[in-house]
Amino acid sequence: MNIGLTYDLKDDYLKLGYSDVDVAEFDSIETIEGIEKALNNQGFTVDRIGSIKPLITRLCRGDSWDLVFNIAEGVHGIGREAQIPAVLDAYNIPYVFSDPLVFSATLHKGMAKRIVRDGGVKTPDFFIVRSLEDIKDINLHYPLFVKPLSEGTGKGISSNSVIRSPEELLETCGKLLLQYDQPVLAERFLPGREFTVGITGTGKNSRVVGVMEICFKPDASSEVYGLYNKKNYKKYIEYSVPEKKVIEKCSDVALHAWQLLECRDGGRIDLRNNEENEPEFIEVNPLAGLHPIESDLPILARLNGTSYDALIRQIMDSALKRIYGEERHG
Repeated sequence: MNIGLTYDLKDDYLKLGYSDVDVAEFDSIETIEGIEKALNNQGFTVDRIGSIKPLITRLCRGDSWDLVFNIAEGVHGIGREAQIPAVLDAYNIPYVFSDPLVFSATLHKGMAKRIVRDGGVKTPDFFIVRSLEDIKDINLHYPLFVKPLSEGTGKGISSNSVIRSPEELLETCGKLLLQYDQPVLAERFLPGREFTVGITGTGKNSRVVGVMEICFKPDASSEVYGLYNKKNYKKYIEYSVPEKKVIEKCSDVALHAWQLLECRDGGRIDLRNNEENEPEFIEVNPLAGLHPIESDLPILARLNGTSYDALIRQIMDSALKRIYGEERHG
């Protein structure tokens, strides 16, 4: 089976003048090589396509693939993660991971929270700040937590994200609105333990790969899992597998949210405990990082006894079963 591989490579965008923060969500060559090796080990032939423009060029000249393994984040707009899936849909080429609707709805963190809340999953009350004038209409109890509405990899999240007064809210929202040129999500801050849950599969066939707790070492500048702490996780973060009861609670919440959002094949759900030590939905990553060593999903899989190759196999099995009705195809 011929597998196309679509991605946004950090080095390509750095050469074009993008900053390190701009490319934080994009992939390193180690990720591309890791995925390619894992797919080769399963007997697939891999064709590196790259980002959306090379994909369109190749489609226009008549190239095609049996399946595309798509990890491209996209660059511009709320639908940036949905762009390659939409193009592939137009050419009737199947692909791994979620569809354009899921990627657009989940990149908008407020929309994702509305969907899971409507389905009965607890999530902190929130407000979307589109301008500083909106702040006067916020009716949430402090402390709050603020972040850009449609970013990932902890972009725009720091110690300043925990808000304890209207003055702090005004200042931090002003900076985020200016820097990221998008609305800000303000939500009730949850004071409890923080977890991320890895999931593979689709719909009723979804399963939890593992649950990982995010703990902060004494040297961490803050107990906020933002871009800086994520990039320097070896120094500031300690990952661990929580106790069985916590795993069961987190797994139930995460699977319910995953199915409500109709995510496919593999990804992560982030949770945090409320005042009653009950996990609530924070956000979903249906296009989770897949660096073999440094990305959260492979890390939590490894901590829970699933190797990188086995993780990629589970993702592929889900896609092949969903598309062709069988787990191994060709």
